[in-house]
Amino acid sequence: MAFSPLVDELVESLRCLPGVGQKTAQRMAFHLLERGREGGERLAGALEQAMSGVRRCDSCQNFADTELCPICQDVSRRNGTLCIVESPSDLLALEQAGDYQGGYFVLMGHLSPIDGIGPEEIGVERLLRRVQDENVTEIILATNPTVEGDATAHYIADRLADRPVLVTRLAHGIPVGGELGYVDGFTLGHAFRGRKPLAD
Repeated sequence: MAFSPLVDELVESLRCLPGVGQKTAQRMAFHLLERGREGGERLAGALEQAMSGVRRCDSCQNFADTELCPICQDVSRRNGTLCIVESPSDLLALEQAGDYQGGYFVLMGHLSPIDGIGPEEIGVERLLRRVQDENVTEIILATNPTVEGDATAHYIADRLADRPVLVTRLAHGIPVGGELGYVDGFTLGHAFRGRKPLAD
């Protein structure tokens, strides 16, 4: 054993992060121990507080440290629209775009029967109750353009079929500035199916 058990444990703990292998974890650990002790202590404190204090918002299931997240607390955003996303990172991406000013519902995943993830695990019943209780008029399905994301969107749309709510799906297609020759067939197919008239 080249290092002490404490160093080995630090390296192994860092490997729980996505994309962090043995070598990267070693570099991180050595940096913290050699030059970043103050930052390491701050990181340890932040991790401890987050792991014990962060929960799911009672309304939208996003990360929060109170019963309701800041978006759900903002009454101006209760405008009848609800955007359904798979993860908090998807919500963050939409917020950073700055165009959407309604509410959200975070599924914390997608339907995946093979992995034992069904409607109950992603909170579909909670979503349906919220649609009814808040008089939601439009649901925007912003699940990812994957097989699982599409299946999840179709399932939610089917569950909402008998309710007086408009169900829309985020358009998927060719990115701005992209060239057709470099776009994959799956994306091109979505672009064709999502085509709309050219505005005057």
